[in-house]
Amino acid sequence: MKPLRPVSGGARVGYGLAFFALFVALWSVATFGGYVQRLFLADPLTMVGEGYNLMVRYGFSFDIMMTIWRVVGGFVIAAVVALPLGILMGAYKPIEAFLEPFVSFARYLPASAFIPLLILWAGIGETQKLLVIFLGSVFQLILMIAVAVGGVRRDLVDAAYTLGASDRSVVRRVLLPNAAPQIAEIFRLVLGWAWTYVIVAELIGSSSGIGHMITDSQALLNTGQIIFGIIVIGLIGLISDFLFKAVNQRLFPWAKL
Repeated sequence: MKPLRPVSGGARVGYGLAFFALFVALWSVATFGGYVQRLFLADPLTMVGEGYNLMVRYGFSFDIMMTIWRVVGGFVIAAVVALPLGILMGAYKPIEAFLEPFVSFARYLPASAFIPLLILWAGIGETQKLLVIFLGSVFQLILMIAVAVGGVRRDLVDAAYTLGASDRSVVRRVLLPNAAPQIAEIFRLVLGWAWTYVIVAELIGSSSGIGHMITDSQALLNTGQIIFGIIVIGLIGLISDFLFKAVNQRLFPWAKL
């Protein structure tokens, strides 16, 4: 191994699978070997059995689809709001000076702290859960998009003005094309954060979703179901991450994503 030397696609897959195999092996040793009581940590076989029961007997697939819908819905709303605001902040410094103090303040506020207020304002239905994801994502997106747009090379902007471009043309033909690959990567990263917000939203006042199942399993001390739910979240996130990467590489083949 040498610093920054790339590896082939096959080697990358092999390394990733090797880590998961090592993780399961250590987990098996800890549980089957009696080092950890099964009350506190179910073994892999028990987890698989509990997962099968959840899928076949308790309709866990519906909970998975509800959680995915909430994540996608809340994140799309946040992206629709954040994209134009982030572009304006990055392109125009007066707008940045006007909005950045509030955005920087708001992005440090934990979305989970708003849940009691959101329940009062929107009840315990889908609107409340979408708002939790929205609040947890939108301010992060705005600031990161603004940084991406504002970080475009100044010489490209100067060259565009020298060639007679208008302010609108500079934004549309210089800033956006150069910042677009980084903005796409920002969406991929913040989508992962959105998953943490939806689980928190589902832990309180929810009758469906992966977080709701985890809460019920905790009451029953069923660590196998809890672990299965956590693994499902990780697998969905891994799949969405790879899909985002594939789409971004197809849209922006010149960028190093």
